[in-house]
Amino acid sequence: MNNVLTNFSPLRLTTIFRLLSAPFGRKTRQSNNLNNSFSQQKHQSSQGAIGDVFLVGSGPGDAELLTLKAYRLMQQVDVVMYDWLVSPEIVAMIPNHVEKVFVGKKCGRHSMTQAQICELMSTRALRGQNVLRLKGGDPSVFGRAAEEIDHLQKHKINFAIVPGVTAASGCAAWSGIPLTHRECAHSVRFITAHFKSDDIQSDWQNYAESNDTLVFYMGLNKVNSIAENLIKHGKNAKTPMAIIDQGTTAEQKTYTSTLADIEQVLTSENIIGPALIVVGDAINYRANVDTKLLQPQLNESNTSAA
Repeated sequence: MNNVLTNFSPLRLTTIFRLLSAPFGRKTRQSNNLNNSFSQQKHQSSQGAIGDVFLVGSGPGDAELLTLKAYRLMQQVDVVMYDWLVSPEIVAMIPNHVEKVFVGKKCGRHSMTQAQICELMSTRALRGQNVLRLKGGDPSVFGRAAEEIDHLQKHKINFAIVPGVTAASGCAAWSGIPLTHRECAHSVRFITAHFKSDDIQSDWQNYAESNDTLVFYMGLNKVNSIAENLIKHGKNAKTPMAIIDQGTTAEQKTYTSTLADIEQVLTSENIIGPALIVVGDAINYRANVDTKLLQPQLNESNTSAA
């Protein structure tokens, strides 16, 4: 058994493997059909057929937020191409017979360009290999999935997408910050702090006038700029602002302040990243979440329940 899986309680492991392999009617027959088709695809691949590609989200950090479908596919493909944001615990779940290729992408430091990643992905599939492209969070939320899909379609490569828990959902749950609230925030916006070109600018006027909760991805190096632009365009300087560092991990820390005072947090705290930036009155309703309750509980009752 994979060493990383020993971090899971016996009850959780039993549940996982039952879901993946135990007979329980129609779902299992579908799973068996998937496994059989996968084996057939690999056999055909050795004769020159094209492999399949899976764009898979690994979630925001905590290994137990990985979906069962993502885990199953990780065991079945020929190669996994994974990003820097994929946690080491999840990478360790990839079996030894599956090739691991690090295509690390971190702000300002890329081991491969996006074009190179796309090319490698299609090259492997055209060789007949089944490829799993593993990304942090959800592939469709600032994961550049659209570019990779476009590349795969041009090469007539079959693909599927497996969603993951996006950082906003995971960080909000772990920090106790509601993304929406009936009293103050009827909707939420996910906003990138990094654009393809410097010529593209955020719609600061629209953001400042809105009561929506604003969630900025990849914004740690632009926190001051975000706060200044929102204030400049009319947002109340006392509007709450939060920085959630290393979300859903054991090292997560949540810092709350206001647009006017957030710079003091940046200068006084050692924020490592990756970090998510949240702006809005919903932060005032932050709850005291006990994330220790989410840790595996190894005790007699759990063990016997399996």
